[in-house]
Amino acid sequence: MSLREQVTRSIDYLNETELREVAEFLAFLKFRNRVHVSPIPDAAQLGALYGEFSDEDSCLAEQGMEDYIEGLTTENEQ
Repeated sequence: MSLREQVTRSIDYLNETELREVAEFLAFLKFRNRVHVSPIPDAAQLGALYGEFSDEDSCLAEQGMEDYIEGLTTENEQ
């Protein structure tokens, strides 16, 4: 009897709670495989991403700085 057949037969005897646990474990295995299969970007890809988002990052970093500086000035004056 193959492993697949053994597992299938075992599943037939599980109650609803145990089936739910098996389903959650299977979902975890699928998730884990997707995470481990994802390739790690190389330096060239990381450089391209950095360049692509650097302007946006700068804008976000500067956003609200005037309010922050005004708050610091007000705090120093008190």
